[in-house]
Amino acid sequence: MLIDTHCHLDFPDFEAERDAIIERAREAGVAQMVTISTRVKRFDTILSITDKYPNVFCSVGTHPHNADEELDVTADDLVRLSAHPKVVAIGEAGLDYFYDNAPREAQAEGLRRHIAAARITDLPLVIHSRSADDDMAAILTEESGKGAFPFLLHCFSSGPELARIGVELGGYVSFSGILTFPKSEDLRDIARTVPRDRMIVETDAPYLAPKPFRGKRNEPAYVTHTAEVLAQTIGVSTDEIAEITTENAFRIFSKMPRL
Repeated sequence: MLIDTHCHLDFPDFEAERDAIIERAREAGVAQMVTISTRVKRFDTILSITDKYPNVFCSVGTHPHNADEELDVTADDLVRLSAHPKVVAIGEAGLDYFYDNAPREAQAEGLRRHIAAARITDLPLVIHSRSADDDMAAILTEESGKGAFPFLLHCFSSGPELARIGVELGGYVSFSGILTFPKSEDLRDIARTVPRDRMIVETDAPYLAPKPFRGKRNEPAYVTHTAEVLAQTIGVSTDEIAEITTENAFRIFSKMPRL
């Protein structure tokens, strides 16, 4: 059994065959999925998907690419929306200096609001961090000093220092299909340093399909390939990595029931 802790089932890429995608995930041993919010304004769409599929859960939040579009969304709004039984996380929020699709000040403001909501609700904050290691580490350290909050570093592709700081602050590190790419040896080296009780797996579907599907549309069933490479990387069996990452997923997504 595996859990895809991060996918985007509301994206247009999946609309025509969502039933089949959910079924293929089940057949592959992916028992549960968390579909991640990128815009609070699309939250109703995400909820309609979780209502249809008992094994699909969701988050509520604003992606850093869209941060300046939703500065009217407050921490209290996130807390209120997160009361829905299918909402098991806050986010994704964070910093993306690679694309800089939103002003950095808006990204940071949005991130801090999401942190506040995670602290109030005790739901994990799904953090997006790209090309922003120093600022992300500084914000996480500063905000943790104000009071602990659960979080995970999603689709980890940052440096070893952010991984180290994230774990020291109580966070989890989530590995995607990037881990399987031939040129990702540095990331595999980082994976070997992450405590086994702090690692989870995801697809970030429809993006970042793992080998052997690289370049194609990703989907939750393919998280099995990332899990296999993670198992090889840290020297355990595929059964063991399934048990490790699934138990970790239920620990960090503590509101998500075991089905």
